[in-house]
Amino acid sequence: MNKEIIKLIRKSYNMTQRDFARVVSCSFSLIALVEVGKRRVTADLENKIKIAFDLDDQQMQSLTSLVTEISKGVPPFM
Repeated sequence: MNKEIIKLIRKSYNMTQRDFARVVSCSFSLIALVEVGKRRVTADLENKIKIAFDLDDQQMQSLTSLVTEISKGVPPFM
């Protein structure tokens, strides 16, 4: 999991960083720092996000693929 995936999840639920942090049970500052690249996504944070949003490995792979395609500037459904 990386900062782009976290941002995608957060924005897809139309959440602020504070709302997202509350749902995930972590600090707002951690989410803010992760999203700007000043902190890395730890295994603990990744697990909290997966649990909070009920994400399995297949869904995580789909999100990773989507973010990869978006970062290339290629429409993901081609």
